[in-house]
Amino acid sequence: MNRSFPALLVALALAAASCATTSSAESPPDESGEFPITIQAPNGPVTIEERPTRIVSLSPTATEVLFAIEAGDQVVAVDDQSNFPDDAPVSDLSGLDPNIEAIAGMEADLVVMMFDVAGETVAALEAIGIPSLVHSAAVDLDDAYVQIEQLGVATGNVAEAAALVASMQGDIDRIVADTDAAGATYYHELDPLLYSASSATFAGALYGILGLSNIADAADDGSGYPQLSAEYIVAEDPDLVFLADTK
Repeated sequence: MNRSFPALLVALALAAASCATTSSAESPPDESGEFPITIQAPNGPVTIEERPTRIVSLSPTATEVLFAIEAGDQVVAVDDQSNFPDDAPVSDLSGLDPNIEAIAGMEADLVVMMFDVAGETVAALEAIGIPSLVHSAAVDLDDAYVQIEQLGVATGNVAEAAALVASMQGDIDRIVADTDAAGATYYHELDPLLYSASSATFAGALYGILGLSNIADAADDGSGYPQLSAEYIVAEDPDLVFLADTK
């Protein structure tokens, strides 16, 4: 069996390893590229009156997408976990506990985030007139594509977002066509405590596209991230081991 694993898809899977599997409620966005626009997001309809020029990103995923769709010059600040690209304007803002006063002080005209505990952040931002877009963690590639397209619409970079999605789809199709992995088993390690990602996660779904079989599936407790034992892993004897905890 030819088990070549192109770097792009593996990198995508590793990058997605820490994502939750909460289903997002996004719908394909209006692609007119004109403002005002309304986006159907998990936090409800989000109306953006004018093309934003002072975006605050509280999500590392959103930060990467914003720069990839050429909206980087519209971003004035990103959260303390956004470490890519290198020229992202990193701040001490937390994506888990956003500082509303600091965001307001930056004169933000759009906030993009992944978490909003009990809706408090969205409500606080709405109260001071700042629209916010909450993107849950993508559960599959189609979900990720919709989020990219939504950010394209939200920023006025519709064509750039469409081009990114088309490029990703083409790259992944080529990788799948060039990879013979059917029947191979694998173990994806998240941390030294032997937590893994099952096929129910975004990372697991990407490996599944290649035809790989996940040894963690039989042990999944419904969370998508079962904790395995060393004995279990040895008994399963996976053909491949992917380590996401070596940084």
